[in-house]
Amino acid sequence: MDEDPTDADIPVFPEPLSGLPERPRQRTFGSLRHRNFRLFFIGQLISNSGNWLTTVAMVLLVLHRTNSGLAVGLITACQFGPILLLSAWAGLIADRSDKRRLLIVTQTLEMAQSCTLAALAFIPHSPIIAFYITAAAGGCMLAFDNPVRRSFVTEMVGVEDVPNAVTLYSALVNASRIVGPALAGLLIVVAGFGWCFTIDALSYAFVLIALGMMRPAELRRVPVTPRGKGQVREGIRYVASVPELWISFTMLAVIGTISYNFSVIFPLFIEKGLHGGDGAYTLVYSVFGLGALVAAIAVASRSHVQFRNIVIGAAAFGLALCAFAAVPSIAVSFPVVAVVGVTSIMYMTATTSIVQVRADPRMHGRVLALQTVLLIGTTPIGGPILGAVADALGPRSIVIIAAIAPLVAAAFGVIAGRALLARPSRT
Repeated sequence: MDEDPTDADIPVFPEPLSGLPERPRQRTFGSLRHRNFRLFFIGQLISNSGNWLTTVAMVLLVLHRTNSGLAVGLITACQFGPILLLSAWAGLIADRSDKRRLLIVTQTLEMAQSCTLAALAFIPHSPIIAFYITAAAGGCMLAFDNPVRRSFVTEMVGVEDVPNAVTLYSALVNASRIVGPALAGLLIVVAGFGWCFTIDALSYAFVLIALGMMRPAELRRVPVTPRGKGQVREGIRYVASVPELWISFTMLAVIGTISYNFSVIFPLFIEKGLHGGDGAYTLVYSVFGLGALVAAIAVASRSHVQFRNIVIGAAAFGLALCAFAAVPSIAVSFPVVAVVGVTSIMYMTATTSIVQVRADPRMHGRVLALQTVLLIGTTPIGGPILGAVADALGPRSIVIIAAIAPLVAAAFGVIAGRALLARPSRT
């Protein structure tokens, strides 16, 4: 293959010498030695930070205009509801498509959505329903973008680097949780909601440039799934046939519906329960992201993930949320929410790694789409319910409910996965 002269400007992590153990740095950042993945990593880091501007700004805009927990739950339902309806078919399209080209299309459309939100925010007294409609349109685009983006990770690196690439991708998502919410809090106070959406729109340019600079010849393409009848059902049957997948997905359905509704839980608990302002909410979200980032980097050197890691992660996540539900003030919430971030990523990284490593590569798009449905697509169910409960019983009650769900899921995992838990541990 021809060498690109610009490679000299990008740090390279060399292959370990044969017969010698890899150093921790090489294991932790090993997948970044692949040029295509480096480009993807940089573009997504910038774009994901921009996405958090929109996520935070949208929730706070609705909360300020309505002062309703139910309204906050409904805006998250609009954002993620299409995932519940479309992701299974979107995953099949991902399995049938050139993922790089499909990403260029989805990312361009998502840029257009952010531009629309910016225009609405700059127009005085724009109707709140317009934000709900635009959020729903963005949810349709996300339904197709998410499975193709996540399954594309495995095509940019070698087989041996897939677990590391998955955890580094998780790390970049959580790094963006540090920058994005903090920047959103500053922009909302200083410049207004419109600039949050505008900067998010601009951030997509970096993704599109990175995708355009990739070398298609260096992608490790998996066989494209041919067209046929019943392929969505085939993906569901496949998950049902693999114990690691169906048990972990059942746990995820419970945790995703209730506990991963952070965009509903955090603003209502911080602003209504602990009487903090927008700055406190965005800072708490940033500290949460910092904890998640530390955990993602810590597990990036893990060479193997077992089912027991999913159960342990779920139980730890539930206990951390129990502690968060008990915090008396904003100041005390910071160290506790950092632990929530650590445990949430311990659980989610284990769940995602099992999918990436255990599932047949020809099924990756469909299996990851189903995982997306259970994690994000269930938000339209849990978000409005949690918002209504917060309005009726107080915001602290929804944190308690969110804490119980992972503990119940972990108990189910222990009972249903006894044979899997009995397997000897490998490193």
